[in-house]
Amino acid sequence: MREARRAENPGDGKGAEAARPPWSVLLPVVLPDPYVLRVAAMTCIFAAFAASWDLLAGYAGQVNFGHALFFGAGAYSSALLSLRLGFSPVVAVGTGALIATAIGLCVGYLCLRLRGSYLSLATLAFPLILIGVLFAFPDFSGGELGITGLQPLATSRVGNYYVAAVAMLGVVFGIWALADSRMGLILHAIRDDELAARASGIDTTQYKLAVFGISAAAAGITGALYAHFMRGAGPSTLETALSFQVVIWGVFGGLATIYGPVTAVFVLYPLTEWLGSFSAFGELRLLIFAVVVLLVLLFMPRGLTPWIRDRIETKCPRCKQQNPAWRDVCRVCTASLHTA
Repeated sequence: MREARRAENPGDGKGAEAARPPWSVLLPVVLPDPYVLRVAAMTCIFAAFAASWDLLAGYAGQVNFGHALFFGAGAYSSALLSLRLGFSPVVAVGTGALIATAIGLCVGYLCLRLRGSYLSLATLAFPLILIGVLFAFPDFSGGELGITGLQPLATSRVGNYYVAAVAMLGVVFGIWALADSRMGLILHAIRDDELAARASGIDTTQYKLAVFGISAAAAGITGALYAHFMRGAGPSTLETALSFQVVIWGVFGGLATIYGPVTAVFVLYPLTEWLGSFSAFGELRLLIFAVVVLLVLLFMPRGLTPWIRDRIETKCPRCKQQNPAWRDVCRVCTASLHTA
């Protein structure tokens, strides 16, 4: 996200960058270093973004290879509304999320009849289309350079960090509550066997449209927050690399968990930033990142958090659902978890 990095507060000079300790990335709150706060805020934003993808792909089975579309739509919408129409940052973020939701519903409607790899490839094209539209009107959208000069949501870096952290908690817990509700069970049924779910009387079209809209809304919020935190929005918010990055986070952390992709972001994003602080690594940090991901997938095929969860949770003897260790009965079928 090169152009957005250039749009940051110009008062942060190279001296502060050189003085940052590599380990400070792990202490975003205890150590109020500008670099640490930036990494911590970005981690929170991308964690919520990863959770939004997991709801759509992990729970509903609608694997989206173009999820950056919703992130970029929220970022660009919020930026344009703020700069061109004079919206306040808070109103611009909310409106950007609504626009992303509308785009999500449109994409969901167009892709309803597609499944599996056909759906994934179709969604991959939408961010490219939006980039082409933005490049066609450079005077309005900023073209390849993007948009800069946005107002931040808070007046200080500490304030911006807390805004990102609170927004992340709200988005992630909201998605988790939805996934843990009756709707989450229905999405599981649609993912596992859509024909059987439809035969059971479930309106699969309605639920797939709804999950596209909800996922897009959450991603739009994160994109809008990103734009105001970085004080700019550019083509990098729509790049294919960002879409595949969120897929890596989801697979690394564990699909259909919500907290899995969030954990993956909190592990991988600071790790890559920390490796980047060592000049000796240079571009090798991407190779190290790839090796870490491959090792986890090799020894933990279902992801990091399911591997940990299997060791701290109890499987229901009747329905085989995982339950927290402190529960006495299954949360799905109410069977006893501690049979003699």
